[in-house]
Amino acid sequence: MNDFVIYTDSACDIPPELLKEWGVPYSWLTYVFDGDARQYSNYELPFPEFYDKMRAAKGIPSTAAITPIQFCEKYCQYVDEGYTDVIHVPINRSGSSTYNNAVMAQGMLREERPEHHLNIHLLDPHTYSMVFGWYLCEMARKLQNGAELRHVISEFETQMNKMEVILGPYSLKQMKKSGRISAAAAVMGELMGIRPIITLIDGKTRVESKVRGDDKVIPAMIDLCKKRTEGVEDFDYMIGHTSIPQAAELEKACRKAFGKAPLTTFNLGGVVSANTGPDTLALVYVGKPRD
Repeated sequence: MNDFVIYTDSACDIPPELLKEWGVPYSWLTYVFDGDARQYSNYELPFPEFYDKMRAAKGIPSTAAITPIQFCEKYCQYVDEGYTDVIHVPINRSGSSTYNNAVMAQGMLREERPEHHLNIHLLDPHTYSMVFGWYLCEMARKLQNGAELRHVISEFETQMNKMEVILGPYSLKQMKKSGRISAAAAVMGELMGIRPIITLIDGKTRVESKVRGDDKVIPAMIDLCKKRTEGVEDFDYMIGHTSIPQAAELEKACRKAFGKAPLTTFNLGGVVSANTGPDTLALVYVGKPRD
């Protein structure tokens, strides 16, 4: 048995088979639609069904954070199982109370297991979805191949400091539901075919530009990516989507523009798609260091 464990939550959007392959345990974030008493995890509900429920919902799904008690129970489990280190990578700090709940859980652990010697490395990925999930798997692979724990953690944090996302929603309906734009602006925008091009950097979104017409979305995303990565030597990219036909178009255009295949393509989970909508593309890439 390894003397370390990597622990995350379902906001990573890592396919369950990959989590199993790399031996990464996780806790579920859950979502509630229109006040429904039932809570859905983004692994329990297949992505196409999740997107359909978002389209049908009157509002945006609410997220239930993982509680300090739940985290403390996991930490106690790892103490009892004899681990020396846990690398805990939850959803980013600015997007949920989950990170702060993990901090609280460390204090609770000292009360529950006062003699414990578990080193808890709580890492803030500063982003969402497979943007950090891919590199979490890379961290697991390197550690299982004998890499030094501190070195791998440092590499992960350095990588997260360079990750950026460009989002291209093909509808304004979800932004109207979330209150980010008014109903009048959404109606007018839809009539005129206005599509915002949005960056997600360090957990914060920003509208970078607006294009008119669906056919302008992908070129605008690629042009912005090229501008933001000029001079980046270790450039790589990934493609996220909500199971829409335009995902294949984005991959084809990116292969042509960048001369290489994406590291992976993946479904956008509830944390990102709940805000941009169930008809969204994401271009994830390695940008310039922020610090």
